[in-house]
Amino acid sequence: MLTASFQQQRIWITGASSGIGEALAHAFHKAGAKLILSARREDELKRIQTECGGEACTLILPLDVAQADKLSEKAQAALGMFGGIDILVQNAGVTQRSLVKDTEPSVYRTLMEINYFGPVALTKAVLPSMLERKSGHIVAISSLVGKFGTPLRSGYAASKHALHGFFDSLRAEVGRNGIKVTIVCPGFIRTDISLHALVGDGGKHGKMDQGQAQGMPADRCAQEILKGIARGKQEFYVGGSEKRSVYIKRFFPRLFSRMIARNM
Repeated sequence: MLTASFQQQRIWITGASSGIGEALAHAFHKAGAKLILSARREDELKRIQTECGGEACTLILPLDVAQADKLSEKAQAALGMFGGIDILVQNAGVTQRSLVKDTEPSVYRTLMEINYFGPVALTKAVLPSMLERKSGHIVAISSLVGKFGTPLRSGYAASKHALHGFFDSLRAEVGRNGIKVTIVCPGFIRTDISLHALVGDGGKHGKMDQGQAQGMPADRCAQEILKGIARGKQEFYVGGSEKRSVYIKRFFPRLFSRMIARNM
């Protein structure tokens, strides 16, 4: 099995307290990995730690990716937990549900801090150890919205587009050093991400979107992600029929524009 390649691998997952991150923790644990789990909610991390074998194979490191000044220190702590990191999975993120005309500039800054600047800072902190060993794998959990913009998600789409530019450039720089870079683009996955989406004034959306509610289960999504990572894919999409939107945008841009505008 491809997942056998994760046996005893040291894997750091951010955004691990719920949703895709939690599902990834369970999937990697079943594959025999050693885990470092990070998120803001320490109580939830402790619950998942217990479910994933306890301290013998799963350690927790609470952090907030929006606190850029603390991320280097957190990364050094993570590197010391199992003596290094083989795979860094950058899953922490927040989405948005507001029109451009209604969105405060501070909301755009928050989206960029969490979805872009946080992953960049953690990558830069972990990268030197990978370059020294000439081995490592950095995984960025993006979104299908990293490939195109949609209504109500202007800041979220911008932050995910930025991720693609950064990690595509990084891959070109470090591939010769034995380091892999993978970008994962989930579509509709059944998580509570829309409940915590930011609205125009920075408050919470507080609603479960229909697409999310009917989306792919998070555990199935995690299995697809593990397969893609094990195969060393540079970029891949996870979800249902919504994945077709990437190809409609590429080959039929005018049709895509009409389709996406109807989603208002």
